[in-house]
Amino acid sequence: MVSGVFEYPFDLAKVRLQAQSLSPSSSTHLPRFNGPVDCLKQTWTEEGLRGLYRGLPVPIVGSMAETAALFVAYSGFQDIIRSMTSRSRTEKLTIPELGLAAAGAGFASSFVITPIELVKCKMQVQMMNMPRQHHPPLSSFSVALSSTRLFTLPTFLSRKRVNVLSKNGPSQRQPHSTTPIKLPPGPFGVIRETVQTHGLRGLWIGHTGTLVRETGGTAAWFVIKETVADALLRHRKGDQYTSPSSKPFVPADTASELLPWESALSGAISGGVCVVAFYPADTVKSAMQTEDELRPRASSSLAGPVSQKKLVTKASTFTGTLSRMYAAHGLKGLYAGCGMTAVRAVPSSGIVFVVYDALAAWLG
Repeated sequence: MVSGVFEYPFDLAKVRLQAQSLSPSSSTHLPRFNGPVDCLKQTWTEEGLRGLYRGLPVPIVGSMAETAALFVAYSGFQDIIRSMTSRSRTEKLTIPELGLAAAGAGFASSFVITPIELVKCKMQVQMMNMPRQHHPPLSSFSVALSSTRLFTLPTFLSRKRVNVLSKNGPSQRQPHSTTPIKLPPGPFGVIRETVQTHGLRGLWIGHTGTLVRETGGTAAWFVIKETVADALLRHRKGDQYTSPSSKPFVPADTASELLPWESALSGAISGGVCVVAFYPADTVKSAMQTEDELRPRASSSLAGPVSQKKLVTKASTFTGTLSRMYAAHGLKGLYAGCGMTAVRAVPSSGIVFVVYDALAAWLG
């Protein structure tokens, strides 16, 4: 949970970079954000600390369900493979069999992950197309952070609220704006609007992208980790290393024999490789899940009510979104925010496998 809170602003920047290809284009057709740092800076300037953590409760709660579903399914699919091949529960599977179990786990968990990520992504881009005068006022905590000189005072706060915060008394206050503040919906409001617009299946918009990422990515994640871990173990033990089976591609009992740094290194390598390999699927998924928040406002001035309604109620297909994004931005657009995500995934994946291997060795 602590790491989730720390990393959340970077995840928000990743989703906004992925989604900006569907946001309104400027007169010069330049993207709104020039990169992760610029995205974080603009979010802080326009929305304050609250904006950097918009939608945070969803992944905090959802991450526990996601992780539990993934590893429980992984263990369950391993037991199914052992049962089908008449092997004991303690017998080690081959690396291809581990990959098959991991792919099955990713496939099953994707049905849990998609609705959670849909709500998260929608909340993360809520303010991107909302006029600045409709933004909720900054919290007093954001104002306090601004005064520490660690952050620059947000521009719209400095123009509209600096006199309100001064100590010169109420006579120095500027009149309140008559423009009503439009509060974006919370998690349950997002779910309600999605179901009203697309039906219950709307909660699984972008599921093809999640399915590709989780099925292929989870299989690669575990296979690469086991392969690298086995290679590290062979290198450390040298001639003392004995294969646990006469079958090919059977890794050692890495959970009980790996050192913590070997678990961390093998997990870090697998995490980085998988992020880069399957990142385009995640980009298309995020664009599909945020399309309702970004595209209708972009089209409202060009299309009538009927065409706008059709745009909102009919979700785009995975291949259609992929084609449009590639045509508009090329391969670079499909990897928007990938560098920052890979940097986050490397240590995170290493820590996950250190804990996983330690628990596996402890539980036997």
